[in-house]
Parts: sequence; structure tokens; C-alpha cells
Amino acid sequence: MQTIRVAHSPDSDDAFMFYGFACGAVRAEGLAFEQALSDIESANAAAREGRFDLTAISVGAYPHLADRYLLLDSGASFGDGYGPALVVPAGSPLRRVEDLGGKRIATPGVRTSAALALRLRLPDHVAVPMDFKAVGPAALRGEVDAALVIHEGQLTAAEEGLRVVLDLGADWKARTGLPLPLGMNAIRRDLPEAVRRAAARAWRESIEYGLAHREEALEYAMRFARGLDRAKADRFVGMYVNDWTRSLGGRGREAVARFLGEAMERGLVPRVELAYQAE
Repeated sequence: MQTIRVAHSPDSDDAFMFYGFACGAVRAEGLAFEQALSDIESANAAAREGRFDLTAISVGAYPHLADRYLLLDSGASFGDGYGPALVVPAGSPLRRVEDLGGKRIATPGVRTSAALALRLRLPDHVAVPMDFKAVGPAALRGEVDAALVIHEGQLTAAEEGLRVVLDLGADWKARTGLPLPLGMNAIRRDLPEAVRRAAARAWRESIEYGLAHREEALEYAMRFARGLDRAKADRFVGMYVNDWTRSLGGRGREAVARFLGEAMERGLVPRVELAYQAE
């Protein structure tokens, strides 16, 4: 029996994807799936070392990881007309994205997709990377001029005294007509081909099992909801575990190529070929 270490964020959406494994409904002959929790910036760093066999990564980090990992067709989190939000304290005089040029903005890490999307949209900001949970409070304390919130912070910003200046997912879709690719899953290139294929199939089956048994999977995912009530957790899971997660399809792959292609053209990430693992 070969153990496949699967790393994902301690978030309700990623936990929802893992539910098929967690409840024992999904298995792959000869493979055992072991869960490891890691915030996305830490997962990106661990992937640079090849620490996990199958791992969640930021789409924006993939060019730095392409030598070690292949992308999976399933498990993606896309913002389809919504996404990371650029916020300021409710009383701030800064109201337009143009007002934030040259300003200090707290960002969730260095190689997250949110941070990359902001660099594409507002290249002259001064990024202040920190843990994703700290960005909003930093803005409220006046340590930075604005913050880029992700995960559940997108749903709770107003309750916390923050005002949205720009939704990067909505802005991206208005400009390109495509969803904004945020998170994906990747598998180590150095695993045997048969193992990679079996693990990729099982991962897709786990996601499909959660979608087919939504209430059970949501109950499990609530353990990772970080203070969200069930209604908000349900909404959050629906935003980021959906048909894009089941399979990228042609349009999803186009979105990933467009997002990273623009970043490569501007020299924000290394130039690489996007490579996917077949099932």
C-alpha cells in the first residue's frame, strides 16, 4: 500500500473536496490517502520542496513549481465573477482602485493568486505580505492603507468594518470574459505514471462524491469553517466547489492560460509550459 499525502488548506471548500476520502467512500487500489492541512502560502512553499504528493497550490505559484508538479484537471477553485476583494476601512477616503496606486496594501502571502491578480491590476502598489487572516485587521489598525482579503474574508468584510473598493474576480471577468483561476491541485511528476493516474481519478471521485452528498460533505466541512455560520459556509463552498472544480474543461484551461500568460508577459512569473496529468 502506497501512501499519498494530500495537502489542502484548512478551509471549508478544500475540506469539502476531501470528504470522499475522509468518510471512506472513495478508495484507489494500492493507495492510501493521508490528509495534511496547510495554509495556501505554506503549501506553495512546501510544493517547492516536493513535500506533498498531491497538493493544493495557488495558480499564481505554479510557474515556480512546474519542474516538480503536474496540474490536475479537477479540484480547481475559480472566482466566476467574484474573487479576492481589495478593501479599505469603512471610513477611508480612498474609494477607487486608482486611489491606491503607490499605497501600502496588505496581501495574503507572496505567491498567492490573489497577490498576482492585484499586481496585474494595480502594478504600482506596495505589497505588504502577511498571513491571510491578518490582512483585514492590519488595515483596520491603520498599519496599511488597504488589504486584499481572500477565503471567508470575502464574505465577512462588511461585518468587520471594511469596504470593498474592487472585487478582482468581477474585474477580471469584465475584462476577459473568463473566471479568475485561484487555486488548483497538482501531483508530483516523479511518482510513477500509474500512481499519478490512479490518484488523479480518486481525487476527482472524492470531489464528485462531495457534490453528490452535499449535506453530509458540508457537515464535515463545517469543522474547517473558521467561524462562518452554516449559511455562509454553504455559500462559500458553493462559490468555490462547483462544476469548475469537477473539471476545468476547455474554458477553464483557457482561463488558467490567460491569467498566467499575462503574468509571464509582464515578467511577474517565470515562463513555463502548462502541463496537466491525464487520468
